Formats: sequence, C-alpha cells, structure tokens
Amino acid sequence: MEARALFSCGALGTFLLFFCSFPLLALSDSAHENSPKLLSRRLLTTTPRSIVKQYLVPHNLERAKLGLPPLRWSKKLANFASSWAHQRQEDCALIHSNSDYGENLFWGSGKDWKAGDAVATWAEEKGDYNYKTNTCAHNKDCLHYTQIVWRQSLKVGCARVACRSGDTFITCNYDPHGNVIGQKPF
Repeated sequence: MEARALFSCGALGTFLLFFCSFPLLALSDSAHENSPKLLSRRLLTTTPRSIVKQYLVPHNLERAKLGLPPLRWSKKLANFASSWAHQRQEDCALIHSNSDYGENLFWGSGKDWKAGDAVATWAEEKGDYNYKTNTCAHNKDCLHYTQIVWRQSLKVGCARVACRSGDTFITCNYDPHGNVIGQKPF
C-alpha cells in the first residue's frame, strides 16, 4: 500500500462551506457481482456491524474529545454513500454528489485502505483549524475535520469501493450537513 491519500470536501479557501463528507461500505470487487441488478439489491442490505464500528468509533472519538454527542449510523445515508461510491468506481474521482448531506471523500492509492484510514486522514486536519477565527490555516484544508465535529450533525453513513484502477474510494455522508458559512462547528 502506497502511503499516499487524497481527499476532498468540496470547498476551496479557508471559509467553511456546505459540503464536507466521506462514505465507506465494503463491497466485492468481482465484476459479475456489480451488475445493476445485484448492485440495487446490495444497496438495500445492512452494513455489517463490524464495518459500521470501523466508521463510528474514530468519528465518535474525535467528537468525544470536544464533549459532542456521538454520531449514529444511518442505513439511509450508507445506501446513499454506496450509490455515489459506485458511480465513482470507474474513475475514482473526488467529485462530490452535490446532495444536501455533508460529505467527506477519500482516495487512496491501492486497495488496502480501510475506514479508519479515511477518518484519521480527515481528523488530522484538526491542526489546521483555528476555532477563534473559524478558518483553516493558509493554503490548508480543515473542512473534513469540521464536518466530523459539527455539533448539529447527528447521523453518518459511509461506503467504500475498489475502483477499476485498483485504488480505493471512500465516502461518508452526514445529516444534517455541517460547514455552514458563518457558523462554528461546536
């Protein structure tokens, strides 16, 4: 696994904007299992508890450090995240869904990236966030972190796919969305 990752939260500059999220759901890489018929059936299934924990635990550890209520897993958001991740499976591009959910995106070179890797990458942005000025450090991104700790966000759902290139795409969606201009996350 190459130690390189890219991520996006859909906002440029140092101001907090509406989108910043990232979902993950483990699905098979087998081409025949990704047919539209099987994919639609799979999108309606429940994410295994062990996968859900891989997302919730690191999210909620960051929130607990600030005394924030824990996020709860949402099947609806996980299904949305899975649907979007599968649309990005061909190109693995960090393109946002433009939904009304908060959204953190992650791309990692290779197939060995896990849910915790994505959440840890987003949480590392904490050092680039200035609470007093409610801005990111110059030429830095911190909106993934602020989405994780957005007080009003109560639910999360994530998904993970292996892209055709062999790389990993993870997305998490948050409801209600965070990163509202002019508001602090907590």
